[in-house]
Amino acid sequence: MSAIAAALGAIGGMTLGAALMANGAQQCRKPGTRRGRAVLRLMNERHARVTLWGLSHLAIEPTFTLLDVGCGGGRTISALASMASHGSVFGIDYSTESVAVARETNRHLIEQGRVDVQLGSVSQLPYPDRTFDVVSAVETHYYWPDLTHDVGEVRRVLKGGGRFVIIAETYRGRKNDWLYRPTMTLLLRAAYLTPDQHKALLEGAGFADVQVFVERAEGWICAIGTRADVDERR
Repeated sequence: MSAIAAALGAIGGMTLGAALMANGAQQCRKPGTRRGRAVLRLMNERHARVTLWGLSHLAIEPTFTLLDVGCGGGRTISALASMASHGSVFGIDYSTESVAVARETNRHLIEQGRVDVQLGSVSQLPYPDRTFDVVSAVETHYYWPDLTHDVGEVRRVLKGGGRFVIIAETYRGRKNDWLYRPTMTLLLRAAYLTPDQHKALLEGAGFADVQVFVERAEGWICAIGTRADVDERR
């Protein structure tokens, strides 16, 4: 089962009735309280493999400035910091619990001045235009409040030639889709896109050279778009 299903099970999820299932879904969307911390720790563990697989499709330079949107428990921030060994990594999440856990996970990097984690929304990123070389979104774009607008907001903060990578452990049309689709669409109220829809989403927001990779055996997806050096939308 996916980390989403595992997270629900970890807090009582599917075996304890609709009320706990709804609460479990909320903890996946926006972790809070002690239950949320359990979900965040589980996601840090369960998302490690898919994160590294997704990031392997990028060439991350040591001096890059990076942003992880929806940073959750902060494990992706740690991975990015190890790749950009002389750069800076920023994380943002709209859950106060996620921000707290991400700061704990990366305390030594924050103390070194290499990592910064803030509370905020993808819909209004608190960063200037053209700040980042890479923006990542791992297991989070499902829940963005206005997916089309929010992808455009990510594009705004990318430098010319910068790349946006979406990494997720499930997609519509994957192996055993019949098992995942009810959880994603009905319980989690998530945007559950096909590979072609991921490509269309990025292209519609103005990204160029869009590539979509799938790991069919695992059911993973990685979509990457590049902000052109010359911005036709200015």
